[in-house]
Amino acid sequence: MSERTKIRLALSPEAERYVRRDAPVEVRRLAAGGALPLPPVELVTVLFVLVHDADETVKDRARGSLERLPDNVLAAALSGAAHPAVLSYCAQSFRDLPDRLEAIALNAQADDETIAFLASLPHKHIVDIVSNNQERMLRCPDIVEALGTNPLTGRSVIDRILSFLGLERGAHEEIDENEVPLAPAGPVTDAEALSALEALLGDDVSNFARELVDDAVEADEEMQKNLHAMLQRMTVFEKVKLARVGNKEARGLLIRDRNKLVAAAAVRSPKVTDNEILAFAKARNVSDEVLRIIARNPDWTRSYQVKLALTANPRTPQQTAIKFLNYLQDRELRGIMKSKDVPSAVSTHARRILQRKGK
Repeated sequence: MSERTKIRLALSPEAERYVRRDAPVEVRRLAAGGALPLPPVELVTVLFVLVHDADETVKDRARGSLERLPDNVLAAALSGAAHPAVLSYCAQSFRDLPDRLEAIALNAQADDETIAFLASLPHKHIVDIVSNNQERMLRCPDIVEALGTNPLTGRSVIDRILSFLGLERGAHEEIDENEVPLAPAGPVTDAEALSALEALLGDDVSNFARELVDDAVEADEEMQKNLHAMLQRMTVFEKVKLARVGNKEARGLLIRDRNKLVAAAAVRSPKVTDNEILAFAKARNVSDEVLRIIARNPDWTRSYQVKLALTANPRTPQQTAIKFLNYLQDRELRGIMKSKDVPSAVSTHARRILQRKGK
């Protein structure tokens, strides 16, 4: 996590007289009411300082005044040259008010930690704003971490982030009508992968990097231990790079990462094999986004076993599973119909297909 920017909280003499430590408590309480002839940024800053006053009455009154400020005053303050600490406090206070959070998300004065917090909130519009700021994401992995674990981070946002990280959508992966197609990721040679991993991991682990490139290497207990330890230290960006150039052992762990960006990068690796895709489609501990990516790739779903695995996997989105029921043979349809694992909508649809066939 990057350090918070240390900027002195500056106020004009007119504003400072309300918050000075030696200001009479009556003056501070009056100021906490919010009726001050100050510009919006200074007014919000004064109330922020008074929220942290030693007097409980001042604190409570300032907090209430800040929350009740007119929208036009807050909009001017939150989009202006406010102190990062003020914007951070307002982000926390207005966490359920996306219209106010938008101004903070767009404000260059907000520090990266505040933006990471905004990226974690359940507001899709805010997620979209944050994900468009590549400069912030590159310097603060916590923002990418927050986006990748936010349930509202959709596939277009994932595509956008992976695109500027160099891991675009697969060449044959289906897209929604309102999405702009991305160029496919190019192949990765072992030499390129080794060079990338050595740059990522350092010369002191060059032998380990060489093992992580070679898909023929069977992971022993020591390698698994080293890999687990390494992943614990890696940022989201580093995991995404490893997913692109690493071997099947690395992909096997990264596909189960709780961050959707990392998991998506693993399934989209240029080095992924058909056998791995089948294993991922069967896995009960991968995210639904991984299963959606597999389901949208006709090269992978050309395999009957992949279609069957997706249909039988309870984590597969229902509409996706129902779509593939139409391709299954009667024996598998009966198995799906009787399965206690799949959603009832999927088993019911399997029954309907068999009934239409008179079976």
